[in-house]
Amino acid sequence: MPDTRSTPHPIIRRLWPNDGPMVEAYFLRLDPETRANRFMGALSDAAALTYARNAMSAEGLMFGGFIDGTLRGLGELRPASAPPPGFILGAEAEAAFAVEKAYRRNGLGQALFRRIAAAARNRGVRDLHVRCLAWNRPMRELATKVGADLRISGGEADGALHLARPTPASLWQEGVTEAFDFTLALTAA
Repeated sequence: MPDTRSTPHPIIRRLWPNDGPMVEAYFLRLDPETRANRFMGALSDAAALTYARNAMSAEGLMFGGFIDGTLRGLGELRPASAPPPGFILGAEAEAAFAVEKAYRRNGLGQALFRRIAAAARNRGVRDLHVRCLAWNRPMRELATKVGADLRISGGEADGALHLARPTPASLWQEGVTEAFDFTLALTAA
């Protein structure tokens, strides 16, 4: 198991279609507990691979957390309903993500969540929802840390992060960041 306390800051970037093989390998690498927490139930390797392939072309955005060039955390931003054409995702969206067990507790999950929230804000999302299993304490703590209002009911925790409207500065910053992300993705290919 790697010593992640000395790990350099992760690189968080948007994932693009050419990252597909990396995404597939990531989902297959997840241990059974992490995979079950991410998908809120057990998922076979075949089902995880099918999900990974479909996720790359689904509505919304995907972000990766890289440590030493390897995808170690993955976050998704998905609209709650069919978005209007263009850049906007709609008023509500959902965030979902997981970090490989050996790379937790070093800020990777928080960095992914913040990046997802910024992208959601700039795409018109007002309420960013997050769901997890009630016993997934690390995810509940992370959601609370970034400001989500969580409620536990039955075996699930459900919450929302209420986002501010985008500003010219937030849109500009994301545009610059995405251009840099695209350059990194091309370099990695």
